[in-house]
Amino acid sequence: MAISAALVNELRKKTGAGMMDCKKALEESNGDFDKAIEYLRKKGAAVAAKRADKVANEGLIATKVSENNNYGVIVEVNCETDFVAKSEDFVNFVNHIVNKAVESKVFNVEELVEKNPDVTVLLNEVMGKVGEKTEIRRLAAFNVENGFVVDYLHTGSKLGVLVCFENVNSITPELTSLAKDISMQVAAMNPICVYREDVPKDLIEKEIEIYKEMARREGKPENILDKIAQGRLNKYYQENCLIEQAFVRDNTKTIGDLISDFNKNHNTQIRISQFKRFQLGEEKK
Repeated sequence: MAISAALVNELRKKTGAGMMDCKKALEESNGDFDKAIEYLRKKGAAVAAKRADKVANEGLIATKVSENNNYGVIVEVNCETDFVAKSEDFVNFVNHIVNKAVESKVFNVEELVEKNPDVTVLLNEVMGKVGEKTEIRRLAAFNVENGFVVDYLHTGSKLGVLVCFENVNSITPELTSLAKDISMQVAAMNPICVYREDVPKDLIEKEIEIYKEMARREGKPENILDKIAQGRLNKYYQENCLIEQAFVRDNTKTIGDLISDFNKNHNTQIRISQFKRFQLGEEKK
């Protein structure tokens, strides 16, 4: 049957697929609009299979916090080129992902897909549109009852941060400002964890051995190697534990000082409980 240009254009507007793809889909479906949409979806799945061996290390980081501020999500969605990462179809898909995550309060990619079956359909559709491998690489979220979550997304959407605060009775402008400063600190200084007690034991042991070997090569006596290593470990904590890091905007204060000063001045007991930092393409943590 003859396929009208108006029907092709309508399908193009509905799906975002190319004109020739829409024409072929309608021809293959004998003009059945719904079947043509299904055909294009299947074509999207075919694109995914065809490009499964491609490397997708471009893309976007996105963050979103719920209206009551007690749930926040951060997600990394990858594609193959920066050109596609900036495309309207890809950006819309990423926004859909974070919105769905907040709506359904999920904590990983598997849960997102399980609770939102349309995500897989839309993923296949966007691959059909952009012609590149696209994947939801990782997702993390915080949910806190007596606290709030703040997010920070660096310009360009290649780096994002979530920080979770506890013991929060009310979210004031002063607290919001402090939280934003701390989230930017996490983005800039890339700490390992909040407190030194949170540093994994195997990482500490590895650092101690490195410091002892360094001291040994410097000719230091064996009986003081442990003491030297512990001293250098303190510096490691100061550089890598958020609460001990020097504040990037005023290095005379640590992040711990900022929290203590705030609590003292506002008669509060807020604390940082955890954070998550995603940088595009980095090794999963």
